[in-house]
Amino acid sequence: MTLLEIIQSQYLAALAMLKQAIVQCPDSLWDDPEDKNKFWHVAYHTLFYTHLYLQPAESDFVLWAKGRENYQFMGTLPWAPDEKVKVERPYQKTELLDYLALCQAEVQEKVVILNLDAAESGFDWIPLNKLELQFYNIRHAQHHIGELCDRLGHRAGIDIDWVGRQHEAK
Repeated sequence: MTLLEIIQSQYLAALAMLKQAIVQCPDSLWDDPEDKNKFWHVAYHTLFYTHLYLQPAESDFVLWAKGRENYQFMGTLPWAPDEKVKVERPYQKTELLDYLALCQAEVQEKVVILNLDAAESGFDWIPLNKLELQFYNIRHAQHHIGELCDRLGHRAGIDIDWVGRQHEAK
């Protein structure tokens, strides 16, 4: 396998685990008022940044058709740290599964043409080269996927299968 194929496989493996978590999440956990960051919101945040950082640069990013202003942020807005993010309407599972499918397609299309020798990430707030951005993005996704899997395990007794590598979106 080439380096690009390995990166693609690891993105797809992470997304396969996220898909399991979304599908298996009980309704009671999806928008639990006890959670600071709702299950659906963490899933959306993960998909948004996976999608964003797959682009060659910020200027190439096109928001998902069902994307909502500032829903990618959790907690407060980066430019207004005293202003809480307003997420008034939760995404439904079917919507996030559609977004996940779009992200899988983006991985299959974009990763194979990445210029890993690029000195810049393409995002002025990410001071990494393009190769390191891929590891950063996969680690970010898996961090939140792990968080969601932990919620499912501890609060609903649901285990998510580990996916070591994946060559096709499923």
